[in-house]
Amino acid sequence: MAKSANAASNTSTSKSAEAKRGRGAGKAGDGAERHATIYQQIREAIVEHRLKPGARLREDALAEVFGVSRTGIRKILQRLALEYLVTLTPRRGASVSRPTIEEARDVFAARQLIECQLMPWVSRRLQPADARALREMATSERQALRAGEQSRAIQLSAQFHQRLAELSGNTPLAEFVERLCSRSSLILAVYGASGHLGCESHDHDELVTLLEAGREERAVAFMQRHLKAIEASLSIEESTDEAPDLRQIFG
Repeated sequence: MAKSANAASNTSTSKSAEAKRGRGAGKAGDGAERHATIYQQIREAIVEHRLKPGARLREDALAEVFGVSRTGIRKILQRLALEYLVTLTPRRGASVSRPTIEEARDVFAARQLIECQLMPWVSRRLQPADARALREMATSERQALRAGEQSRAIQLSAQFHQRLAELSGNTPLAEFVERLCSRSSLILAVYGASGHLGCESHDHDELVTLLEAGREERAVAFMQRHLKAIEASLSIEESTDEAPDLRQIFG
């Protein structure tokens, strides 16, 4: 009798533990690692413009596509909102951020303040292998533009600037530049001219040449002109909200 009672007790305890684990895990596929992967996928879709500015991001649709709970999706969207890539509106839900022209000016002003001042640091730390990698990135950007791949060209341009910031050796500022570049990608998607990134296609190559030569002041001035040229190329265009095909984007 004692053994039977103990067995029943153990079975009950085991079932209770399984039930608790089930409640904690939520829908199949939920979990911190899975959420991090989904966050990265949505973030990349926004930066690469597969999800357009203004596109609605329905929690139920995203939960179905990724096979996770709406609670998990909500947390991911909140994280993206902290990076200004997603806008959360009461009773309307989430949508890909559509920056205003005022926000665009603020973002480029911030980039001027930070990226230009990082150029001397980059020049002092730049190694030949770094310069070669930067030139390869610039070449890929030009090829994307020639092929009419505007979104990819914008992404590659952002990656070039992010890599420059990383080479400065200042991690906090490099992380901030990464966020500014993500917001700039949205800005270019909304206000940029098709087939052009607002600067000369050889600008990035010329900047690398100045950095390699240790011409720090010239590199700072060049970056200032480069960012101002991009900002000056922006033009306001009205666009309507979209309901994106999430299965096609993330399938």
